[in-house]
Amino acid sequence: MINVLKHHPFPVIAQLDQIVAVSFAFPESVLRHWIPAGLEMDTYEGLGFITAALVWTSALRPAGFPQMLGQDFFLAGYRIFTRLRDDSGRRLRGLKIIRTETDKRRMVFLGNLMTDYKYSHVNVKIETQGASTHLETSLASGASTLKLSFSEDSEEAGLPVGSPFPDWRTARRFAGPMPFTFSPQADGSFVVIEGSRQAWLPKPLRIAEFQVSLLEEGSLRGVTPILANAFIVKDVAYHWEKGQIIRPGITP
Repeated sequence: MINVLKHHPFPVIAQLDQIVAVSFAFPESVLRHWIPAGLEMDTYEGLGFITAALVWTSALRPAGFPQMLGQDFFLAGYRIFTRLRDDSGRRLRGLKIIRTETDKRRMVFLGNLMTDYKYSHVNVKIETQGASTHLETSLASGASTLKLSFSEDSEEAGLPVGSPFPDWRTARRFAGPMPFTFSPQADGSFVVIEGSRQAWLPKPLRIAEFQVSLLEEGSLRGVTPILANAFIVKDVAYHWEKGQIIRPGITP
């Protein structure tokens, strides 16, 4: 029963009040250990990308359930851009989840019961002054997991200094949303969850400061992350389909 539940056994809907997504570029070789057999890294000129997606979520619930039964929470998800070639030859573009953090313990329980997204609980502190926001997340021990300062300007922000992308149009390929997430299984298959959304109108952000503990772990320690892009989007109705079990095809 537990294994079946982890396959995301029913459709889910939610209102995403606000999403802040920040992508960091690393040499492909540095990220390789996070990519299981059957997936390939989605790259741009030899670089792979980790995205920190910060999501203010309302009324998350199984499709068909009344809104009053939904869950409201903050979520920080860390993902790598990847592709999966299925056994019919389709090349699906999506995300491999590394870990997920939330401010609600109930969501830790439910998230780990029905997905392999590796939920953990964090404390969240948010300070807003005018168009600027400073956000911090930390574990119960007090250890910081994320510090991010960003601003929404009246004028459109440009790409971050040093971004590997030549323009915002190219950067959007690694900004989201991706239609699929991939969770590897012990038998070599993947649980694939397809998402769809309405009214996705991203706006570039200016990042004043970032510190992400994940980017200082393992093979990333000592490697300087490249801030590749950052955007914000608000008021998005989102729908996740029931999970599918897909076996990767043979890459030619």
